[in-house]
Amino acid sequence: MAMVAICTAALIIVLSVFNGLEDLLRSLYTAFDPQIKIEAVQGKSFHYTDEMKNKIQATEGIGIITEVIEDYAYVRYRDADMVVIIKGVSDNFLDQKRIDSAIVSGDLKLHENGLNYAIIGRGVQYTLSIMPGADVYPLQVHYIKDIKAGSLDPSKLYSRKNILPGSVFAIEKNYDENYIFVPLDFAQELLDYEDKRTSLEIKAKEGVNINSVKKSLQKSLGKGFKVQNNEEQHADLYKLLNLEKLFVFIAFSFILAIGSINIFFALTMLALDKKKDISILYAMGASNRLIKKIFIAEGAIISLGGALIGLVLGGSICWLQQNYGLISMGMETSVLENYPVKMKFSDFLYTSCSLVFITLLISYRPAIIATRHNTATNL
Repeated sequence: MAMVAICTAALIIVLSVFNGLEDLLRSLYTAFDPQIKIEAVQGKSFHYTDEMKNKIQATEGIGIITEVIEDYAYVRYRDADMVVIIKGVSDNFLDQKRIDSAIVSGDLKLHENGLNYAIIGRGVQYTLSIMPGADVYPLQVHYIKDIKAGSLDPSKLYSRKNILPGSVFAIEKNYDENYIFVPLDFAQELLDYEDKRTSLEIKAKEGVNINSVKKSLQKSLGKGFKVQNNEEQHADLYKLLNLEKLFVFIAFSFILAIGSINIFFALTMLALDKKKDISILYAMGASNRLIKKIFIAEGAIISLGGALIGLVLGGSICWLQQNYGLISMGMETSVLENYPVKMKFSDFLYTSCSLVFITLLISYRPAIIATRHNTATNL
């Protein structure tokens, strides 16, 4: 019973941690990525025409349309340099309020007093040793041009523009170490994109069904564009996480089955030890079915009793972790200090169902052995 309880509690805790990690990833991606994203099916960019703009604006439920130009660039600040992802966004990006809570230094802005300002990730800040608000040193942004071979003029190989670091965001390591947000016109001139855009980021109106808006946009724009909601933008990651959770559940179920083998041996020994009692029951008119029920019930009492203790134990540990943070992640992070956990009723249900199946499977053989002692020679 103790073995079953420990295995059950471990399974509930691990599944709850997976649920917590999935929720954490969703919250991180929701902060950085848009509710709906429009990209070209082929190619890196597309022409954002008035006709396309009117189609999108005519779609019911559309709130904010943010134009995006995104590409790799080389940046230099004083004596430090690195390669980053430049993400040029239109001014209404700040109206979406996606990264407001992630700003850890400086003032959130793209323009002020005729000057352009960049919103940089904290990893970029550390690498380049940038001090937001210090307007003495600008951030130099270089972009390699796509030119024809044979050009001898070095100035035509790349374009360069300066921008002031205005604020720092901290969301997640992958974003913090790679991204810099800049005004759209800055990226447009640096990358020479003119009316081309790499994507459009949509925020729907309050209370509107996101999937309905997405389907309407896809129908309006046609097959040349890919319209994705927040979850579809990271579909592979979520599928991988669910697949890992499934394999963990299967692995722990096998461990639980191995631990339950003790029940098999205990019931087998009980059947051998109670030969006389079984024969007496047969003499009193008991049937094979009744004897089988007795031993299956015995197995159920042991395994389900242990399972109930394990479910309560696992649920209690998860509750304590949720409310008091018993286990920390063991590293400095702006995302979360303690391991995330989230209990789901389905995990408790599936664990209980697997236990019932294992119990019936393991208890059946000892029950068959017990029915062999149905003669008076055992008295």
